[in-house]
Amino acid sequence: MNKKQRRWRNRIVVAIAIFAVIMAVDEAGLLASAFGARGSVYAAFVLYLIPYLIAGHDVLAKAARNLARGEAFDECFLMTVATIGAFAMVLFPDTDPHMAEGAAVMLFYQVGELFQSYAVGQSRKSIAAMMDIAPEYANVERDGELVQVDPAEVAVGTVVVIKPGERVPLDGVVCEGSSQLDTAALTGESVPRHVGSGSEVVSGCVNMTGLLHVRTTKPYGESTVARILELVENASEKKARTESFITRFARVYTPAVVLSALALAVVPPLAGMGAWSDWILRGLTFLVVSCPCALVISVPLSFFGGIGGASRLGILVKGSNYLELLAKVDTVVFDKTGTLTSGTFNVVAIHPEAGVEADYVLSLAAHAEAFSDHPIAVSVREAYSGRIDRGRIRDVREESGHGVSARVDEHVVLVGNDRLMAEHGASWHDCDLTGTVLHVTVDGAYAGHIVIADVVKDDAEAAVRELHDAGVRRCVMLTGDRADVAEAVGGRLGLDEVRAQLLPQDKVAEVERLLAEEREGGRLAFVGDGINDAPVLTRADVGIAMGAMGSDAAIEAADVVLMDDRPSKIASAMRVARKTMRIVWQNIVFAIGVKVLILVLAALGLANMWLAVFGDVGVAVIAILNAMRAMRVERH
Repeated sequence: MNKKQRRWRNRIVVAIAIFAVIMAVDEAGLLASAFGARGSVYAAFVLYLIPYLIAGHDVLAKAARNLARGEAFDECFLMTVATIGAFAMVLFPDTDPHMAEGAAVMLFYQVGELFQSYAVGQSRKSIAAMMDIAPEYANVERDGELVQVDPAEVAVGTVVVIKPGERVPLDGVVCEGSSQLDTAALTGESVPRHVGSGSEVVSGCVNMTGLLHVRTTKPYGESTVARILELVENASEKKARTESFITRFARVYTPAVVLSALALAVVPPLAGMGAWSDWILRGLTFLVVSCPCALVISVPLSFFGGIGGASRLGILVKGSNYLELLAKVDTVVFDKTGTLTSGTFNVVAIHPEAGVEADYVLSLAAHAEAFSDHPIAVSVREAYSGRIDRGRIRDVREESGHGVSARVDEHVVLVGNDRLMAEHGASWHDCDLTGTVLHVTVDGAYAGHIVIADVVKDDAEAAVRELHDAGVRRCVMLTGDRADVAEAVGGRLGLDEVRAQLLPQDKVAEVERLLAEEREGGRLAFVGDGINDAPVLTRADVGIAMGAMGSDAAIEAADVVLMDDRPSKIASAMRVARKTMRIVWQNIVFAIGVKVLILVLAALGLANMWLAVFGDVGVAVIAILNAMRAMRVERH
C-alpha cells in the first residue's frame, strides 16, 4: 500500500472500531437505559453519525462537487442518497431505525473502494516495472572524467560507459568490454545475456558484471526504451468493445435505477399500497443494490491486469481492444525471414569431394569472398575459423548474381552458383539439402560445395505446435523467398499453408484472401518484423511485431509487440487474452445476475439494507478478486 492508501485504511479501521462499539452498546440496551426508548433513537442517530462521517466525508464531498458540476449519477451520489435516506428514516416514528445500516453501507462501500484502489495498484506493478526501465542518466567521458548527462542529450555515435549495476541508457554496439545483461524487464526472460565487443545492446537492460563501453546508434527518442514507454503510456487509451459497452451501459443504467428507486419509494404509497416508511426503505435498498461498482470496476481492471500480465512475459499489448481481438484469433499468418527464422545466413553444411578436406574448401571460399560485403560472403568468412591473408589474393572479380572468381596462391578459384559453373565450363553436382549452394572449383577441378541457409529459430516449431493446441485453425507462412526453401521450412514446422515468392503487395492480397475465408467470429493475426511487413500488419485484425530485432516501422504498425523475438510468445499472448476475456465475462454475468436477483427482492420488500450491502460491496469485492487473476501469468 502507498501512503494515501494506508491513511485511508487507518481511517476506515477507526470508523469500524467506533461503529462496532456503538452497535454493541445499542444492542445491549444501554442507550435505552440511559435515554429512554425514544431518546435512545436520537442518541443512536448522533453516535452512528461519527463513524459515518469519519469514513465517508470524502464521498459526501465528492458527491456534492459532482452535483454542482451537473454530474449527479455516479456511485458517490447513489451512496450519499441511500445512506442519508437511511439516517432520515428517524423522521418516521412508526418504523424501525436504520442508522446502523446507513453507517454500515458507507463503511463497507469505503472498504470496497480501498480494495479496488489496492487491486489497481497491484495490477499496475508489472506496467510500473516496465516504466522503471527508463534510464536516469548516461555516463559520458569528458576531459578524462565521467560525467552523468541526460540520455536525451547524447548524440548518435557517442561512446557511453556503463558500470556494473547500471541500466543501459541508449541502443548501441559494444566497442570495449564484456558482461552479462539482465533483460528480464524487456523480455520476461530470467537468463542473463552475454555481450562482448561487437554485440548489439538495447536500452533498458541492466549491466550485471563487467564494465562496458557502448557506441550509441540511435538517439534517445528512437531507442528501444523510449518506444516501450510510449506504447505502455498509450495502452489505456484503446478500450475493448466490452469495456466501452460497460462504460456506456453504466451511463444509462445509473439514472434509470435512480428513477426506478424514486418511483418505488413514491408511487405505491401515493396509490395507498402501504406506509411511506416501508416504501421509502424499499427504494433506498433498491438504490444501494443498483450501484454499478462491480461492473464499472472489475471489467477495466480485468483488461488492465491482462495487459500487465502480458508485459511481465515481455509482450506489449497496445490496448485492451487488441487483447479482446487476440482472444478470438483462429488464423495466424507468419512472415518467414526474421520471424520464423533468424534472418541471418549461416553455413549449415560443407560437402567436399573425395580426397578433399572440408576445411580446405571453406578456406578457399573464405579467401575468394574476402573483399565482398554480400551477406552470403560474410557468412562464409564468419564460418572460417582461420586467419584470412589478403596478400594471397589477386584478380578478384564479382560476377553479379552468379558468384566470384579470384586467384589464391596462383590457383584460380571459383565460388558461386550453378550458372557460374556453367559459364566457366566447370562440372558440379546438386545437393539434397535446402538452401543456397556455393560450388567451389580450383583450377577447373570441382572441390565441393558449401550449403548456406537461414536458420529456423529454436522455438519456431514449438510455437506452431502450441498455436494448434490452443485451437488455432490455420498457421500460414507468406514469404518472398524461393518456393523450395519456403516449402522446406513449412514442412519442418508443421505449417498448414505456405505461399512463396511474394512481393509486399502480394502479401497484402494473400491476407485479404485469408480474411475473406475467415469463419464467423474468427480473427486473423499477422506476425512480421520487417519494414515490408508494415502494410500487412496494419491490414490484419491483429498485427504482431518482433520487437528486439524488428524494424521501427513494423513495431509502429503492430498492435502487439514481442520484445524477445520468440514466436512461441504468440501462444502465451493468446492464453493471456483468452484468460482475461473469461474473467471479464464471469464478472459481467455474476454481477448482473446477483444484482437483478437482489433488486427484485428489494422491490418485493424481501431484501433489507444488509443484503443490499452484500449486493453492492460484496459483489464488487468478489469481482475484483476474480479480476486480479488476470495478472497471474505462467512463464513458459
